Amino acid sequence: METLRTSDNVDIHYISLGSGGTSLVFLHGWTASVREWLPFASELAENHQVVCWDARGHGDHKHADTTQMTLPRMADDLEELLSKLNVTNAVLIGHSMGALTAWEYIRRHGQTRLSGLCIVDQSPKLITDDQWKNGVYGNLDTFKNNHLIQRFTTDFAEGVLELIAFGNNRRSRENYDNNSRGFQQMREHLRKLPGHLLTQCWVSITQQDYRDVLPHISCPALLIYGDESQFYSKDVQRWVADNIADSELHVYPDSDHSPHLWHKERFIYDLNRFIEAL
Repeated sequence: METLRTSDNVDIHYISLGSGGTSLVFLHGWTASVREWLPFASELAENHQVVCWDARGHGDHKHADTTQMTLPRMADDLEELLSKLNVTNAVLIGHSMGALTAWEYIRRHGQTRLSGLCIVDQSPKLITDDQWKNGVYGNLDTFKNNHLIQRFTTDFAEGVLELIAFGNNRRSRENYDNNSRGFQQMREHLRKLPGHLLTQCWVSITQQDYRDVLPHISCPALLIYGDESQFYSKDVQRWVADNIADSELHVYPDSDHSPHLWHKERFIYDLNRFIEAL
């Protein structure tokens, strides 16, 4: 992996593969890492430059306790990385937190470096209220989120697993209740992560509201959602599609918050077709 030293002296680790064509910049989800996108990167690098990073506080690296864990800072990291690599025709591909990072990037740095955008299973505002029901679960209000944050501070790994399990996907709840091998592996992974930094990141994530950003997105957008997402309903999918003018929505069947992992070949096909049309 290569390293970017950011303007606030944090080392961001990334992989850059391939050359030519459109630059594909993959942004992973919360608690994930560059590994989320490696199965896609090698195949897509045959025709494109592919960039995958470990966002600050993520990945198998040492992280200072003072690391600033906010989405605005991550968006600035992304601008510094694109500048270092001289990327001027990027398609940002963001899953979950990665989608929020992309929207924050557009808010702070505009779209001059972008030729397209791919959003994977995300809402522009995670916290719900009386006027907004399109956040997490459709009912994660400020009170419930504060309780969740407290849970992260007492047992980060179990809190994240409960966030996944207690949502809208029946299989996830059953697998959690049965302590499936998948949940055991996630628990082992989460226990190795810097929970205090990732909790700070969650606080920043849930403070954001990008509903005003979406109508100003002028580049084409590919929207990929799971029909059994733990977190987001069909109303979320439609709201995002309706508020990004040049967008196309694909809902993958029998898939959760990570539809790209359930349907890898379809995702690569849809992404390639989208890129070819730019």
